[in-house]
Amino acid sequence: MRLAESLRVALEALLVNRLRSALTMFGVVIGVAAVVVLVALGSGARDLVQREIEGLGSNIVFVGPGEFSLTAAPTAGRLELTDVEYLRQTLGEDCPIAVSLSSGETVRAGRNEAFATVLGTNEALPEVFDRPLRPGGRYLTETDVESRRRVVVLGPRVAERIFGDVDPVGRQTIIAGARFRVIGVLEEKGQTFGQARDNDLHIPVTTAQRLLGVNRVDFLALRAPSAADTGRLRAAVVDALERRYPGERFSAITQTQLLGTVGTVLNALTGVLAAIAAVSLLVGGVGVSNIMLVGVRERTREIGLRKALGARRRDILAQFLAESVLLTSIGGAIGIALGITGTLAITTLSPVPATITWWSPLLAFTVSAAVGIFFGVAPARRAARLDPVTALRTE
Repeated sequence: MRLAESLRVALEALLVNRLRSALTMFGVVIGVAAVVVLVALGSGARDLVQREIEGLGSNIVFVGPGEFSLTAAPTAGRLELTDVEYLRQTLGEDCPIAVSLSSGETVRAGRNEAFATVLGTNEALPEVFDRPLRPGGRYLTETDVESRRRVVVLGPRVAERIFGDVDPVGRQTIIAGARFRVIGVLEEKGQTFGQARDNDLHIPVTTAQRLLGVNRVDFLALRAPSAADTGRLRAAVVDALERRYPGERFSAITQTQLLGTVGTVLNALTGVLAAIAAVSLLVGGVGVSNIMLVGVRERTREIGLRKALGARRRDILAQFLAESVLLTSIGGAIGIALGITGTLAITTLSPVPATITWWSPLLAFTVSAAVGIFFGVAPARRAARLDPVTALRTE
């Protein structure tokens, strides 16, 4: 029996029991749809993080004490404001160095108030992280830092919450009980790692240290002259700081390393999600195998008659195997359509990022067909081995 004939016979057999066929392929549909959706969510998360890291700016080297983290303040080690000048003199590099010391504080202006991230920094931050200002204001200067002035540059969301439509430049605001003069407003920047960068405000790092009662900074950020210089600069900075503080550990990471690390983690997470979803496919395959065994029992006389008329073992084997593969393949195609529809619905109706990759539907369909072959072999072999005389005598 040729392949086309096997598929035709298999399709006719599936159409005879439409409801049973539909229920049998239901597990495969769910499994394939789950693979497509979960892989899309993992890919979407990876793309989002990549965009956010790239949005921080290019050629940046982040330096922190101990084990460095972008999303949390260090818990051990030291890093001070004087390290900026030390690195400038030691490295001899013509690159801006920004410092960061952050804390969450309540900000008030009149009766309006908002909770914002107070970032103590220096005059180099706009150049390192590419943070332009709205017209009509200015950023922090070296004099502001040295004189510990109480001046503040507001993020656009904070400015809108506490001043509304009024231009805040030149007005007063209260931060952690201290009065500050607004000297500028940042342009909108969006979010990074789920944190709204427009909800922060910048004050001189020396003022922030006095406000928080500390003498440290959380991390430094350097903008290398070019992407090719980041690796060399990273090693040089760590070496310089560890020579300055014997026994202390420092770490530095470039934007490329950060992208690679995050990409590796998210790829592994996507693989785990796909593997979990693939379990549904295996469960669906078990269901297909059971239904096929039932079909062989019900069609024993039909099998015996075909063998009596000259059908060979491989013809019977091909017929039932084609039926199993056709069942899971149709289920796979429906699952792909359902998964793509679900992914589009998620991206349209929610802020959760999801990206459909070209390979996930193809992989899911291939696996579903393979499941049909794997779980269809046993019923097909049982049907092929039936003795025609015994089969014809079966009631």
